[in-house]
Amino acid sequence: MNISILNTDVQKFINNNLLSNIPTLLLKGTSFYNIETKEVIEQIEAKKRCKIKLPTWFNCENIYYPNKLNIEQTSSEITAKYKSELIKGHSIIDLTGGFGVDCFYFSKRFKTVEHCEINKTLSSIVGHNYNQLDAQNIKTIQTDGIHHVSTLKKTYDWIYIDPSRRHNTKGKVFFLKDCLPDIPKHLDILFEHSKNIMIKTSPLLDLSVGISELKYVKSIHIVAINNEVKELLWILEANFNKPISIETINIKKEANQLFKFYLEYKKQTESKYSLPLTYLYEPNAAVLKAGAFNQISEQLGIYKLHKHSHLYTSNKRIDFPGRVFKINKVISYNRKELKKSSITKANITTRNFPETVQQIRKKLKISDGGDSYLFFTTDIDDNKIIVLTSKIY
Repeated sequence: MNISILNTDVQKFINNNLLSNIPTLLLKGTSFYNIETKEVIEQIEAKKRCKIKLPTWFNCENIYYPNKLNIEQTSSEITAKYKSELIKGHSIIDLTGGFGVDCFYFSKRFKTVEHCEINKTLSSIVGHNYNQLDAQNIKTIQTDGIHHVSTLKKTYDWIYIDPSRRHNTKGKVFFLKDCLPDIPKHLDILFEHSKNIMIKTSPLLDLSVGISELKYVKSIHIVAINNEVKELLWILEANFNKPISIETINIKKEANQLFKFYLEYKKQTESKYSLPLTYLYEPNAAVLKAGAFNQISEQLGIYKLHKHSHLYTSNKRIDFPGRVFKINKVISYNRKELKKSSITKANITTRNFPETVQQIRKKLKISDGGDSYLFFTTDIDDNKIIVLTSKIY
């Protein structure tokens, strides 16, 4: 950590060049004492990435930024705030602290917070930033979090851990044992120091795989922002043996979309089916990640178009965790039928359909955009259909 970066003239240069062309700045160079041009550029690139993701840091004076990779890997303020609202208590320890965004929000819900980070430079940066942010109840410890907690005799109300995938792990399906630290390997030790554990994982982790590797899973939170799943949160409670709750949230500017069900009853639930009625519903990404295809039909009293379509319909409009459309017309999938509708521009979605959006656009000569929303799908009678709709929300 080069404290010269915090000099007033350097900070002014960083702020004045957030919109500048980076290659041009590198070529031109800087003449600050004891500071390489590369260091200044790294601060500019990292700070730019924080404007939307971490506005509290972005708008605070004299924040020191790590490399942009650390910024990419850290929680956003939106997700950090959400997870902090799920738990509270007197003490919490974060075993994989990183840039410290989660700990900052935990500090608003806990009296004492401990931030463990094995990287010496990053730990120093986080400690400095907490002082700038006036987060006085967070203690930064430069250490391996798992090793540190295993040497202690004290206990905490909560343990938080955010393992990272090993660099040599390939493919979409992975296991927690493929991450650093290896949580399944150390889980018994962690439970010796807290009855409550929160684990953050990538949305790529399959729910069934995570459940098989862990124990005492109480709930799983699937967190999406603007219909993009950002993270999975696993809540573990010592000796918990009741049904696991799956809680989905899609955080949007207008309103959050929530849906909850219990995993134990998933196999006992069946969808009801119907041809398209008055309204069409498309589940958000968090619900789809949860695989709540039958639960959403049963709980909300709506009908599924087909076992594999994952589109729903009803005559009466309901509040729905996803997109809602008014059905204007349903036609068979053929060029002649669509030509009668005079649609040359539309938003296209495919569900359980043999052709891609690109193939359909080329074949039917439909450009992207406009107010029309076309769903190419399969109905309950296995017919290929086009549902012509207008978006409600």
